[in-house]
Amino acid sequence: MNDSISVLNSGSSSIKFSLFDQVEEEELRLVFSGQVDGIGVMPKFTAKDAAGTVLAKEQWDDHPGQGHQQYISRIISFIRQHRVKLGLELVGVGHRVVHGGSKYNRPVRITAEILAELDRFTPLAPLHQGHNLDTIRAIEKIGPEIPQVACFDTAFHHTIPEVAQRYAIPRSLTEEGVRRYGFHGLSYEYIARCLRHQEPELASGRVVVAHLGSGASMCALQGGRSVASSMGFSAMDGLVMGTRPGSIDPGVVLYLLEEKGMAYGDIVDLLYKKSGLLGVSGISNDMRELEKSQAPEAKEAIELFLYRIRRELGSMVAVLGGLDGLVFTAGIGENSSLIRRRVGEQAGWLGVKIDHSANDKGEPIISTFASKVAVWIIPTNEELMIATHTRDLLLKR
Repeated sequence: MNDSISVLNSGSSSIKFSLFDQVEEEELRLVFSGQVDGIGVMPKFTAKDAAGTVLAKEQWDDHPGQGHQQYISRIISFIRQHRVKLGLELVGVGHRVVHGGSKYNRPVRITAEILAELDRFTPLAPLHQGHNLDTIRAIEKIGPEIPQVACFDTAFHHTIPEVAQRYAIPRSLTEEGVRRYGFHGLSYEYIARCLRHQEPELASGRVVVAHLGSGASMCALQGGRSVASSMGFSAMDGLVMGTRPGSIDPGVVLYLLEEKGMAYGDIVDLLYKKSGLLGVSGISNDMRELEKSQAPEAKEAIELFLYRIRRELGSMVAVLGGLDGLVFTAGIGENSSLIRRRVGEQAGWLGVKIDHSANDKGEPIISTFASKVAVWIIPTNEELMIATHTRDLLLKR
């Protein structure tokens, strides 16, 4: 049997999964992928092979209170059934774990002790961390013999200079771990690797990557290493997101507590689930819906999204001391020609010139020959990054 690696990525209302096999010594190939979405409302299960052919499509009844475990069992059953048919041996499961704190700067094989440590970071990533860890525990119950690996969204940003990790707060709090971490690291690591293979000269220079999706952030790369991130202590900082506000004056939170009398849980709900594009527009957290809307509130939400990108880009260029490349990735970055065009226009002061035809077609390079900055679209692949880390760690490559 050939070796295979499964990847699981659990969120608050969805679980994404995929299976990779190794066709050559260094190459991993996607066999199939799928997801359960609508958890808590109307769960739907879909799975497709690498060519996009539907392997399964079902709608399930939700059973509140059982958590993600009921769905993990069905996913593992599906993976087992199809890998056996294909003659594949499962050698490990890799997980996206959002927060690794200041300790974990590389993937680790999961133990009971590590799992307990990771629980401490759940308040820092309340939308994701708990579900990431619940999925790991569910697999431990189903198949305790299966090796599991945690791959951290924070790990890639450990190269950020210490001064940029600090907040101007009492040193005792900094030593407790209250500092800037940065997120979406698996995505940025994948983009950095792609650039090294596709455009090594650019990869060695000054690049800003814009990971624009429901969760949105930007990262400054110097020679392929993270030197600045728009996200900080939590995954709420920085850019405007689907339902998160991005950077916000702490005084606003104090105002909500003191003047509005809001409880802690209500503030968490407001900042994580009711703000961002949804909060500003009152219409949707989906950029596709906002782009189609003629409502002034939708247009205002888009303008605020763009304005914050413009400010963050300027900040990162200042850190880098210039700019050689700009990369768009993630759902909005890969698919919205409007957002890419507008960001390019607003970055004209940097010498960015967008090729509108290439941009409309979604070609890999969307800058003109006259542009002083190379502008790329690179689809991210966090799952492949996780599978690669899991393979390398378990097989000691």
